[in-house]
Amino acid sequence: MKTQNDPLIEEMAERMEALGNPVRLAIFRALIKAGENGANVGTIQTVIDIPASTLTHHIQKLVKAGLVSQHRHSRELICRAEFEAMDATIDYLKDECCQGLGLLQRKVEQL
Repeated sequence: MKTQNDPLIEEMAERMEALGNPVRLAIFRALIKAGENGANVGTIQTVIDIPASTLTHHIQKLVKAGLVSQHRHSRELICRAEFEAMDATIDYLKDECCQGLGLLQRKVEQL
């Protein structure tokens, strides 16, 4: 299986790495719950209860992974979960990583 230099595998690995951190997972979860409109950074900080500088660092990792987008609305910085990226990541896991699961189960049962 070729994994190096495969852009899709690298993209999915970056997303899963980003979500593998408990703080980033909590941020992403809060943004999912916020829905399509997202939430401003101050609200996220209150919900997650971490310092602003720490929050900024973690949000930037999620942005870099394509799981979160940001835009300014007046003086507020709004963060929004990228639902399409989330769906694509889940689909990738189901389609690529779970493919052949039934075959594996049958082989185990034959033992």
